[in-house]
Amino acid sequence: MLFEGLELVSALATLAACLVSVTLLLAVSQQLWQLRWAATRDKSCKLPIPKGSMGFPLIGETGHWLLQVFSKIFSHEALESYLPKIQLVIQDTLRAWSSHPEAINVYQEAQKLTFRMAIRVLLGFSIPEEDLGRLFDVYQQFVENVFSLPVDLPFSGYRRGIQARQTLQKGLEKAIREKLQCTQGKDYSDALDILIESSKEHGKEMTMQELKDGTLELIFAAYATTASASTSLIMQLLKHPAVLEKLREELRAQGILHSGGCPCEGTLRLDTLSGLRYLDCVIKEVMRLFTPISGGYRTVLQTFELDGFQIPKGWSVMYSIRDTHDTAPVFKDVNVFDPDRFSQARSEDKDGRFHYLPFGGGVRTCLGKHLAKLFLKVLAVELASTSRFELATRTFPRITLVPVLHPVDGLSVKFFGLDSNQNKILPETEAMLSATV
Repeated sequence: MLFEGLELVSALATLAACLVSVTLLLAVSQQLWQLRWAATRDKSCKLPIPKGSMGFPLIGETGHWLLQVFSKIFSHEALESYLPKIQLVIQDTLRAWSSHPEAINVYQEAQKLTFRMAIRVLLGFSIPEEDLGRLFDVYQQFVENVFSLPVDLPFSGYRRGIQARQTLQKGLEKAIREKLQCTQGKDYSDALDILIESSKEHGKEMTMQELKDGTLELIFAAYATTASASTSLIMQLLKHPAVLEKLREELRAQGILHSGGCPCEGTLRLDTLSGLRYLDCVIKEVMRLFTPISGGYRTVLQTFELDGFQIPKGWSVMYSIRDTHDTAPVFKDVNVFDPDRFSQARSEDKDGRFHYLPFGGGVRTCLGKHLAKLFLKVLAVELASTSRFELATRTFPRITLVPVLHPVDGLSVKFFGLDSNQNKILPETEAMLSATV
């Protein structure tokens, strides 16, 4: 009995030691992973690496001129020019989903869709589909290892991430050089055009390394969270057919969908989308109940007191978006998917400044939130107008929150085109997309 007791104590001590070791490793990782890209970036890159930027020169507390650049990239005028191209990319993708003989993994396909949108629309790159597929696979490897421990050993996640990043930047450099050499046929200024021209206006000619870094960060910003929200949108339309039908009724009332069910001709416009009140409610409710990320970090600028606790100046604090949405007293039946809570009659989100903050809040709110909402609205319109889709499993999957919110099995769905003729990719679609380069 004595020996058994000693063995039990020894086992518990070993378990405790393991837990302490894991905790320490996580703490070290949290403190050090921010430095990884600063240590591996090309030394010719002169963009600032601000505090809280995770080593990315364009993210965080950036210089004033960079904030001006991003305000142009996501301005109303810029979004209006992106809109027709975003619609075409989504239409093309939904036709491919509908023509697929088997069910698709929505989360994986949504990642491909948002990556394609970033490459084709936001950056204006003309990359062949085969090369684009390979570039996506490399980017996936890069993203999967972003949060690995910063230990540069053979076969480590960190080493794989660095190698993927190097391969990715080679492909991006090729695309950038081709883009800079080909200026004919442009019908709009994409985000990379604006970044280049604005830097020149501020006397900051960007090097190739800086252009590659900026390009990679624009893709990163448009990728994971938008794919997460897109998957959540599709899942909720599947779970709540009455919401989908009410959305179709609004589209019919606004002349976007014929009474017979087929979509009306013509591309969408920003003012048309802004007039779709119920669509706005649906997107808001998806972002309230299924916020892609848990929260954000901030640095305390001035000592303050909260619920009797003093928070000193200089401390790093984290705010939780999901906990805020779950506990905010303004929302009724917080676990229920109810788009009408954002209707003009109820306006639950209007009773307070920081009860609803899917994109953060204050001066550090997400700069790309209008682009993200635009993408989700167009996706919802196209889903309601041109697709029929069914859950391919008996039950809906569990949700995991790491690294962003998504279904554990990716959400298996079978898509059917409302019109079989729409399964063929139209020549004008390819022509219009190629004209963006």
